[in-house]
Amino acid sequence: MSEQIKFVSEIPLPKKTSVKQRKRKRVNWSSIDKEPSEWSLQLGRLAVFLIFIALWELSARLGWINSFFWSMPSEIFATWIIIAQDGSVWYDTFYTFQSTIYGFVIGTLGGAAIGLSFWWSKYYAKVAEPFLIIFEAMPKLALAPIVVLIFGIGLSSKIAMAIAITIIITTLTTYNGMKQIDKDLIRMIFSLGASKWQVFTKVVVPWTMPAIISALRINIGLALTGAIVGEYIGSSHGLGRMIFYAGQTYEISLIWAGIFNLSLLSIILYLFVSWLEKRLLQGILHK
Repeated sequence: MSEQIKFVSEIPLPKKTSVKQRKRKRVNWSSIDKEPSEWSLQLGRLAVFLIFIALWELSARLGWINSFFWSMPSEIFATWIIIAQDGSVWYDTFYTFQSTIYGFVIGTLGGAAIGLSFWWSKYYAKVAEPFLIIFEAMPKLALAPIVVLIFGIGLSSKIAMAIAITIIITTLTTYNGMKQIDKDLIRMIFSLGASKWQVFTKVVVPWTMPAIISALRINIGLALTGAIVGEYIGSSHGLGRMIFYAGQTYEISLIWAGIFNLSLLSIILYLFVSWLEKRLLQGILHK
């Protein structure tokens, strides 16, 4: 027992760090916490993309991957040049863009209106809520054939599919945002003699706007998905129709060319919605 007891003098003391070492630690931490510059980010992303393309091309040429199923970037680029020169890819891209934007705008505004309407009646909100959840859980792909049969193979069926996917998300997001309103604030404003319409326009709508704005980025992707699904089921134009047709005829390079244009369209739409979101939030903050 006595052997296990150590004298205080025998206990090793922690090593003292010099001022230079402490400074070095602070410098290292600051370098870790420092945000990277924009040009370095863009350069890094470009390098990753180019390395990926080079590895894809090399793997296809050396037989590491099946070039029939995966094609190769050089063939995809050559196919894209052909469809870009004859103008078909631009028309199909604009067709998909139209249905996406219409579905996004109508679905977002319609969902926001339905969600805000729940404030007027708790009974109406509680009755409608389970049906909204059921419709949201339902796979929209199952509705696509019915939508195409009702609205035809034109642009309207693609817009309807985009609306069906976005409107419920916006409704539920708006409803959940409305539940977070301070009830004491509403009681106080009512006690000051405000009407129900004044409380709705001055408190409920501004309070719920951040929730509606937060759904914009989700909705643009869902609207694009709805438009593509509608084009897969039945359409004479659109990027979804192009990809579906290329898959039936085993034109793998055309499939990848369509996917490339679809990716460009999604990036443009996402940047537009990000800009719109910032402008709307700035408008709310300034008010």
